[in-house]
Amino acid sequence: MSCIALFTIASFLCGISPSLPILLIARVIQGAGGGGLQPMAQAIMADSFDEKHRGQAFALYGLVAVLAPSIGPTLGGWITDNYSWRWIFYINIPVGILALVLVSRLVEDPPWIKTDIANLRNLDYIGLGFLTLAMAGMQIFLDKGEQDAWFASNFIRFFATMFAVGMVGLIAWEWSRKNPIMNLKLFKYKNFAICCLLMLLVGGVLNAATVLQPQFMQALLGYTALKAGEALTGGGIALLIVMPLAGFATGKFAARNLVVIGFAFFAFSFYYTSTHTTLSLSFGENTFLRILQMVPIPFCFIAITNAAYVGLPREASNQVSGIINFVRNVGGSILISLTGALVTDRTLLHESRLQNSMQPGNIAYTSQLNGLTGAFMSMTGNQHGAHTRALASIYQQLNEQASVLAYADIYRVLSWVSLLLIGFGLLLSKNKPGEGAPAGEAVH
Repeated sequence: MSCIALFTIASFLCGISPSLPILLIARVIQGAGGGGLQPMAQAIMADSFDEKHRGQAFALYGLVAVLAPSIGPTLGGWITDNYSWRWIFYINIPVGILALVLVSRLVEDPPWIKTDIANLRNLDYIGLGFLTLAMAGMQIFLDKGEQDAWFASNFIRFFATMFAVGMVGLIAWEWSRKNPIMNLKLFKYKNFAICCLLMLLVGGVLNAATVLQPQFMQALLGYTALKAGEALTGGGIALLIVMPLAGFATGKFAARNLVVIGFAFFAFSFYYTSTHTTLSLSFGENTFLRILQMVPIPFCFIAITNAAYVGLPREASNQVSGIINFVRNVGGSILISLTGALVTDRTLLHESRLQNSMQPGNIAYTSQLNGLTGAFMSMTGNQHGAHTRALASIYQQLNEQASVLAYADIYRVLSWVSLLLIGFGLLLSKNKPGEGAPAGEAVH
């Protein structure tokens, strides 16, 4: 309830922000409140359902968890194009108030949760400090690395060092604590450790794809924010259909099998996208590509979430849900930053290669240059000006083609990553459908 209240109040502060610095501060407060909501919701689900029914419960939970990023671009684009960006934040206020009322009336803590002020006094503040240090260093390192030439910059080296020191400190401190803010000893359980790795990359590919496709449509196809969001809506509709089916499948098939099927479909969908990414993509084709990318998500998301709790005591639910959601968000941050940097790097590489063809001896290049020069000459009557405009037009085409090839490269990389994850999925313990795997399967 505290997180909901903080998130709702911060949303209001974001909406009324008079300047960018104030908006950034309000966003930090909003993140502090919102960051705890998803793992706590997942922990409540795990506490409320036994293993036989947990898969279908996670299907309903997962529906909203992965549907939101699909609806968000459409709704956000519509609000931005027709009203003001401030309403993107104001819209959270009535939802937050309703959520606060419902939680206060309907949600109860399980008996093993002790809610008193001593928990706040005894919070692992040092662990939280190391975690904050590490994540802040990682985020700035990834976001600014490509812009500042990576390790050639003292600025980037500082934050890379900050990340490394924070992570080493976090691991050393948390491992010895009785009540750590992040129970790293859970990684001794093979299933949990593998699920964290898989969820890290599920979050990565989901968020990367959600950023890449609208970015491609707006930058190269000339779509508005609203139209790009509408093209992603088909993926949300696909999730509405597939998510309940995936929840039902968890009661019929082992989680390991569903994970393998999901990542195999991921690999196919990203490879197919890489071969069909062109400047001639229609709105319908963009929608179809988004649907392909969304179909495997429920199978991976639900199966991995369900398998993460296998063999662990119910008292660990809060830690399990917290860490699983944490690695998913970290994976999203990592792959969004890396794919953004790769798009830039691969674009420059393809530009260099394509420029090698822009030589007088190249018949196709010479023919197009002469044709464009003649066309511009007929409009302006200026030979030199027409030649300059023709060169500029060809160079613009070169830039666009280089960018298209770069996006295709990134989708191909995501396909390779998905293939790699099939192997990790096979390492999961094979559980009976709808039931947990052997309890206590720890790796010491």
